[in-house]
Amino acid sequence: MTGFGRGEYKAEKFQFTVEIKSINHRYLDINVKMPRKIMLLEEWVRQQIKKYIQRGRVEVFIRMENIGISDSKLSVDTELAKGYYESLVLIKDMLDTKDDISTSTIGRFPDVIVSSENELDQDEIILVLESALINALTELKKMRETEGLLLQKDILERCDILEKDILSVEALAEDVEAEYRNKIKQKLDEFLKVYGFESDPQRVLQEAALYADRSSITEEIVRFKTHISQLRDTVVSNDGLGRKMDFLLQEMNREINTVGSKSSNIDVTSYVVDLKSQLEKVREQIQNIE
Repeated sequence: MTGFGRGEYKAEKFQFTVEIKSINHRYLDINVKMPRKIMLLEEWVRQQIKKYIQRGRVEVFIRMENIGISDSKLSVDTELAKGYYESLVLIKDMLDTKDDISTSTIGRFPDVIVSSENELDQDEIILVLESALINALTELKKMRETEGLLLQKDILERCDILEKDILSVEALAEDVEAEYRNKIKQKLDEFLKVYGFESDPQRVLQEAALYADRSSITEEIVRFKTHISQLRDTVVSNDGLGRKMDFLLQEMNREINTVGSKSSNIDVTSYVVDLKSQLEKVREQIQNIE
């Protein structure tokens, strides 16, 4: 499901801004972009996101600002500075040159003044980052829930269409079976006449009924209606409904394909086409749902 959330949090030393956006994806795919100096927290960030999101491609952008403190600190190697100074004095005395040794001169020598990054308190950073992250995730979740309600409404409306169509197929099922039984009986009679066998009406009816029973679509219709009911229940639940609906759609497609293969009735075939079309539209929608 799609959505966007932005969260900020400012503390005494740090300020974090977190932006999160999600787009439709079959699985959960998290991409985090954050400052190099806190990259050790990337897995922690992923785990926090998983508490809110189970499905979708998620992009996270984290910006960190220091307040009143510098990213770097300077340190002086006093022993090295003293060694440089003593060496310069020795050269001056040896060459009897003018004394122009200055602090700035010594400070320019390698490794006398060293710049290094300040060590960061990871626990302190997590407290601030967590607040900004939760703010962003909360906003994102609200947007995704709004979209979810629209998807729920659309899928429930399509369930009504599916139910109407399958009831129309059910109304035709008895006629379809009788039509098929009569066709079988006619074929058997013709076959027996061609080869000169005497027809036994009772036996012909039994054989026709047997084949007609094999072509019955009643069981598929009953299961399909059950799946519609389960689909309705699932779409209003909140527990991994995307995957449950995936499974139900697969089963419904299987049932309606069997109905199509068993029946040659033109009206039933027309309804089968419509049913498959609606199932495909529902399938496209559930790709957006957790």
